[in-house]
Amino acid sequence: MSLIELKGIKKWVGQEQILKGIDFTVQKGEFVAVVGASGSGKSSLLYIMGLLDKPSEGDVFFEGEKVDFSNERGLSELRNKKIGFVFQFHYLLPEFNLLENVMLPAIKLGMKREEAMERAYELLKSLGLEGKEKRRIYQISGGEMQRVAIARALINNPSIILADEPTGNLDSKNTQIVMEIFKEINKGGATFVMVTHELHLAEQAQRVVEIKDGMVLSDKVIQGV
Repeated sequence: MSLIELKGIKKWVGQEQILKGIDFTVQKGEFVAVVGASGSGKSSLLYIMGLLDKPSEGDVFFEGEKVDFSNERGLSELRNKKIGFVFQFHYLLPEFNLLENVMLPAIKLGMKREEAMERAYELLKSLGLEGKEKRRIYQISGGEMQRVAIARALINNPSIILADEPTGNLDSKNTQIVMEIFKEINKGGATFVMVTHELHLAEQAQRVVEIKDGMVLSDKVIQGV
């Protein structure tokens, strides 16, 4: 089943054309890595897929329905309910503890506090952070911060998780820990799209799409993954 489909996506920023007619489909349950050099357009593509940015031309379909980018309220609701985001920087709130940071998106969607707390506890435990729920972000490591960000992305059971250079600030040990977490979550049925410039990380996904100069250069399935 097609989860996200992009048709003829073009994007201009000022006079510069960032994306030049992208056709791209993500199937439910896939783990797709999007690779390319800096400035290739891969992050711009991810932001359009995540409904955080509007294409200059072309259409985006989410679960078979054409996305109406003029409907801000509808876009916000779709993002909050269906899409989880993990960025290079964790964007955790220092005024809240780890548990509260994970709970926030669920509370925002109207989940009861007790239910959100229970789910947040479960997610943090599954990511190796049991016993650290009440700590603040300055009391944990960079790798642990990114695991909290992953838990936050998962709290609303999204249809897809979009990750933009999620290991960019991590050392090699924590990078591989995060990759193993992604693969395990994907095995559980979650759909992932990850942007990275590191080919050795991309090749741990099921499929690698290479972007160059705003166009899809190659799209290949990784055998044995």
